[in-house]
Amino acid sequence: MRKYYTRACNFYHGRAANSLIKLKKAFPLNGKKNIAFDRIEIFLREKNKVRNSLIHIKDIRKLNKNIKKIIQQDLKKIISKRKNFLKNVNFNETSIMGVLNLTPDSFSDGGRFNTKNKAFKQISNMINSGAKIIDIGGESTRPGSMTIDPKLEWKRVEYILRNFKKKYKKVCLSIDTRKSDVMIKSIKCGADIINDVSGFSHDPYALPKLKNFNVSKILHHMKGTPNTMQKNPRYQNVLLDIYDFFEREILNVSKDKKIILDPGIGFGKTLKHNLTLISKISLFHSLGFPILIGTSRKRFINQISGEYDSKDRIGGTLASILFLLSQGVQIFRVHNVREVKQGVMVFEKINEK
Repeated sequence: MRKYYTRACNFYHGRAANSLIKLKKAFPLNGKKNIAFDRIEIFLREKNKVRNSLIHIKDIRKLNKNIKKIIQQDLKKIISKRKNFLKNVNFNETSIMGVLNLTPDSFSDGGRFNTKNKAFKQISNMINSGAKIIDIGGESTRPGSMTIDPKLEWKRVEYILRNFKKKYKKVCLSIDTRKSDVMIKSIKCGADIINDVSGFSHDPYALPKLKNFNVSKILHHMKGTPNTMQKNPRYQNVLLDIYDFFEREILNVSKDKKIILDPGIGFGKTLKHNLTLISKISLFHSLGFPILIGTSRKRFINQISGEYDSKDRIGGTLASILFLLSQGVQIFRVHNVREVKQGVMVFEKINEK
C-alpha cells in the first residue's frame, strides 16, 4: 500500500514571512502571518521502503493528479489557523507548560516540591515567570520506573489539585496521569487537560470515562511502558510510525478534537530517534492540531553534551526549544520556565525584523 506524507519546510519569520505571504510566494503556517514556508518534503511509504523529495510550492501543480490531491489536503491542514479550545491559551502564540512533579523519584526534580508550601511556591514562581499551563504529576514515568497504586498517586496530588483553581483561576491546569480514577478526580477539581504519557492505552477505562467530560487531551506517544521503553526501541521509520499512530488514535481519543499532539521525546526512543523527530517535527502540522514538545532536561542532551546532571542541561533544553520554535511548535513543557521564557522572548523579538 502506498501512502504519502507532507512536511512543511524552509521557514521564514517576521517581516520576511509576512512579505512572502502577501506576494503569494510562501504559505502561512497555521494561519500565522509571522511564519511561512515555501517548500514541502513529500514522503512516499510503500511496504518497508520510504522515499522522499523536496519541492517548491510553485511546483505542486506539476504533480500527478492523485498525488496533488493528497498534498493539497495536507496543505489545507498545515495552513489553517488552530482553534483555541483552552482558556487563556492562544495557539497562535508560544505557550509554556511548567512541570510540577509531586513525586519522590522523578528523573529531574523528584522530592523537591513534596510539601504543600514548596509546591505552591513553585507553581507561583512558574506562573510569574510566564507559564500559561501547569502540569502536575504524582507518578514518575522516567525510564525504568514502575507503576504505582492509583490511591497513592492521588494522595500525592490531591491537596494541590483541590486548591489550585482557588488560587489560580485563569491558569490552565493539566494532570499528568495514566489512571482513570486520578483523571476523573482531577477533572472534578478543575483540571483542563489530561496528559497521559501512554496515549490512553494504559487504563482501558480511561477513554470511556472521559467521554462524559468536556476536557482537553494530550495525545502522547510512548513505545512500551516506562519500565521497558528504553530497552532497544525499534521502528520501521520513527517519524512516519508516530505520524501513523497519531492519525489512527485521534478519532479514538476525542470526537470534539480538543487534542494536543506530543511525539514523546525520550519515551521509547534512541538518540537517533529523538533527533529525527526534532529535526522533522513540522511533519505533524499536517495533522491539523497544536503540537507540544517536552525536551526539558532529557537524556538525549546528556548523550550529546556529556552533561550528566539533569539540572545542568538548561543550555541543551533551550537550544532544542528554539529550533522547535522556528518550526512552528506551539507549546513547550519545561522545568526552567524563567530561562525558557527569556529565550523565547529574545528569539521572537529578533525574528520580528
